[in-house]
Amino acid sequence: MGAPLLQVKAVSKHFGGFTALSAVSLDIAPGERFGLIGPNGSGKTTLINCISGSLRNEGGHIHFEGKEISRLPAYRRTRLGIARSFQIPRPFHTMTVLENLLVPSAYVLHLREAEGEEMAMELLRGIRLADKAHVLATQLSQVELRKLELARAMAAKPRLLISDEAMAGLAGAEVDEVLDILFKLNASGITIIMIEHIMQAVMRFSQRVVCLDAGRIICEGTPQAIVGNPDVQKAYLGA
Repeated sequence: MGAPLLQVKAVSKHFGGFTALSAVSLDIAPGERFGLIGPNGSGKTTLINCISGSLRNEGGHIHFEGKEISRLPAYRRTRLGIARSFQIPRPFHTMTVLENLLVPSAYVLHLREAEGEEMAMELLRGIRLADKAHVLATQLSQVELRKLELARAMAAKPRLLISDEAMAGLAGAEVDEVLDILFKLNASGITIIMIEHIMQAVMRFSQRVVCLDAGRIICEGTPQAIVGNPDVQKAYLGA
């Protein structure tokens, strides 16, 4: 499969006396659909915070496209090609949907306004929000906010997208809408790490899944192997 796009090597993180991550290692291949699961408090958010740069890992190393990024600030990692959508969408409430996308295009890609608008409208057409381009973000529905959050991440033109619970609070057809967007982004060449509690969505989307518990990887494999693993069942069900 060639060299990994992202390498996490023995990454550790502590908060006081609490170990949030303990020597976690994983490789993500270019173009991969990768699922990251685990019960609440397992270390998922801490791990993606260390990858995206909002937290600094205390041990180990993180490489992106072969380059050590462990000590780079978050904005430098974004400019290298790592983007993240957040579990709780926080758009700029006083801006329209289109204007929300112009912010990353200007400050990350340094595009001129006309270029930024062209790219933003292309993104909005791709997620079926073009008709809401001039609507304030506060007027969007829950599923539309989730889609805008993904579009804001994609406006930075990443090679790696970390999708943090993009389907939280959604059900049925809305989950399918977001999954369809993620599949299309991956088909366009974007590598995706999915963090999600809707297990059916993770199993449908992921080619490979890692399960964390208490800051450690307890299982790695195909979705089918993960579902039947007794350690995963114990972590989620306490059985």
